[in-house]
Amino acid sequence: MGTAEPMSATRSRGGPAQYGEASIRVLKGLEPVRQRPGMYTRTESPLHIIQEVIDNSADEILAGFGSHIDVRVGADGAVSVEDDGRGIPVGLHPEEKVPVVEIVFTRLHAGGKFDKRAGGAYSFSGGLHGVGVSVTNALSKRLEVVVWRDRREHRIAFAGGEVVEPLRSRALAATDKQSGTRVTVWPDGKYFDSARVSVEELERVLRSKAMLMPGTQVSLRVASSGLERSWRFDGGLGEYLRGALGGELVAPILEAEGYAPADDASFAEGEGARWVLAWTDEGPVARESFVNLIPTTAGGTHESGLREGVFTAVRAFAEAHGALPKGVRLLPEDVFARVSFVLSAKVLDPQFQGQVKERLNSRDAVRLIVSFVRPQLEFWLNQHPEHGRRIAELAVQQAQARTRALQKIEKRKGSAVAVLPGKLTDCESTDIARNELFLVEGDSAGGSAKLGRDKEYQAILPLRGKVLNTWEVERDRLFGNAEVHDIAVAIGVDPHGTDGEVDLGGLRYGKICILADADVDGAHIQVLLLTLFFRHFPRLIETGHVYVARPPLFRLDVGPQGRRPARRLYCLDEEERVATMAKLQDEGVRPEAVEIGRFKGLGEMTAQQLWETTMNPDTRRLLPVSLGTLDQRATVDTMTMLMGRGEAHSRKAWLEMHGNDVEADV
Repeated sequence: MGTAEPMSATRSRGGPAQYGEASIRVLKGLEPVRQRPGMYTRTESPLHIIQEVIDNSADEILAGFGSHIDVRVGADGAVSVEDDGRGIPVGLHPEEKVPVVEIVFTRLHAGGKFDKRAGGAYSFSGGLHGVGVSVTNALSKRLEVVVWRDRREHRIAFAGGEVVEPLRSRALAATDKQSGTRVTVWPDGKYFDSARVSVEELERVLRSKAMLMPGTQVSLRVASSGLERSWRFDGGLGEYLRGALGGELVAPILEAEGYAPADDASFAEGEGARWVLAWTDEGPVARESFVNLIPTTAGGTHESGLREGVFTAVRAFAEAHGALPKGVRLLPEDVFARVSFVLSAKVLDPQFQGQVKERLNSRDAVRLIVSFVRPQLEFWLNQHPEHGRRIAELAVQQAQARTRALQKIEKRKGSAVAVLPGKLTDCESTDIARNELFLVEGDSAGGSAKLGRDKEYQAILPLRGKVLNTWEVERDRLFGNAEVHDIAVAIGVDPHGTDGEVDLGGLRYGKICILADADVDGAHIQVLLLTLFFRHFPRLIETGHVYVARPPLFRLDVGPQGRRPARRLYCLDEEERVATMAKLQDEGVRPEAVEIGRFKGLGEMTAQQLWETTMNPDTRRLLPVSLGTLDQRATVDTMTMLMGRGEAHSRKAWLEMHGNDVEADV
């Protein structure tokens, strides 16, 4: 199964592989990037490593320096990015005694973006992982940097990530360019499916940069085709969205912004967003979001905040003005179905999903965006009630269409009614695809989950004690166990095997989520439940209905630091806690300013903490369970060895073989 595939061990023909001191390899410099490029960038094409250079130029303009970005694609595939910003510093680093421009391109986790002090080099930026242009350098055959700064021109060149032409300088004439940076990259084709950058995708990136920075001139020139393009959006987001819309507008385009003041108790000064909203009655919608000018193509918590803010504002208007027919209940997807938007968020310390930064994971971003979007949209709707009514009517039409579709499904299901378990706290919605069932370890955790859940679509079934190991239990004897009986009845699907037809028509929840403690006991209960589903409900796994929730093991309370107010961070495990502490130290946070708490179990969490870390779809981590890449027979054999009663000897041998491969939390 996808969440718990057995580990494999490499064997030589003479016996088990040797594991000793010499087996540990230490990767230095940029070697980790070249060994595992997919961990740091997309490997379909070099577009992302070029974006890292473009983002640095954009960060200069975002910081208030420069107004031009010029990109050139040479006939040999080289790409150069030039700006008129301050220029990368070239002097010796006070601690490393190496030119700073060399450190920026040759060291992971080095850069001005980590400086979060008031007046630092970059208050808001997208390059917060500290591995951006160093990855570009590592995956390039050659990289050249020209810096205009301090009345001098400075040049340095790299090949394969190493310096091949040390930094050299010359004085500038009065007519020469005086400030800025030009980086020229020759991507190394062996790391990518194609060494060529897609001009179409590059155009899209540059056009969005121009849109996000009103008044900035962004240009592109391609030598091989003679293409020359230039973008400048003095109208900003609104002008950009108008050009992307297809259908007829239901109301005028609404453009607004909001940023936290210096005395804000919840967010750092300057955090907030600009956004533009448009409602159309038909045709495709246009949606784009950005964080500190970085495109987040997979969305994230800032988009969730926009959706929640729009939903609550429109619902409040509809209820206040009698625009909601009796019996119609609006859901977020009803209000947001016909919304086109562009959202540009500014977050002081964004947490992205992966180095490619396609999705924002920062939990505070939901509250941040909602706090500005909702009041401004409510005010606008009430100031323009004729437009507000048309928007509300559009949402009501979507809700009625959704309800009609659900009614058709209900008729096909029939009228049979199951006697549900008494301890099941069910949800209100009948939308099976949206409904979620949480199988929660323990009554205390179940209590927190009941209080913290969204009762509209989330149901809770608390489990008492360890679930029965059902690997060798016959199917007709399963219901002899109360916990298994309650799970089966709550789900609405009978136990079944892998062969023959399975009736999923009675399924009551689109997501069945295993929610157990983050410790060893919780992992044991998780394995027992996965065993139950794999052995007796395999079709639910095949059809993607089973999930594992990942609650945090640690809570980090960080005191206020400069412009950054006090915050609370959650870490899944020890590895993430160590990485988070290292990142906080890079930001200048003293270890003694961080209070670390460890959750002994879900029951220790308040309802609010459990909601925001584990149950809120916008901020939780929920892993889908799949059958993985192993064939069915191999998976069954492995599960028999792990869960079978007569397999103690095989388990002992397997544990001895793999004991050094895992870290146990005991």
